[in-house]
Amino acid sequence: MTGLSRSSADLDPRRRRILYRCWHRGIREMDLVFGQFAENEIASLSDEELDEFEKIMAEEDQDLNRWITGADPVPSHLQTPMFERLCKYRPDFDIVTIASLAEKHGPRS
Repeated sequence: MTGLSRSSADLDPRRRRILYRCWHRGIREMDLVFGQFAENEIASLSDEELDEFEKIMAEEDQDLNRWITGADPVPSHLQTPMFERLCKYRPDFDIVTIASLAEKHGPRS
C-alpha cells in the first residue's frame, strides 16, 4: 500500500485532518507508518488517544524515524502506550528482494 485507501467520508473533521496529515508527513517511511496506522485505527481512537497521537505527530520526522526504527532511544515523554502501539505497527507493503523481483519480472539474464 502506498497511499490512502480508506474513505474519510464517515469521519469527523478532526479525524479527516489527522488522516490527511498522516499521509503527508514529508518522509515516505513516516507516511507509510503513520498513514497505515491511521487508516486502521483512526475511527476507533478516543479523543484522549487522538490528543496523544497529535502530540506524537508534532515531533520532527527525522527524530520519529530514528525512534520508531530503534536507531535512537525513545525519549521519556514518548514512552507511552500510544507510541508503543505505533512502533509495533507494521506497514502493509512488500519487502523488495531479488527473489520477489524475479517472481514478478522473471529471472535476469
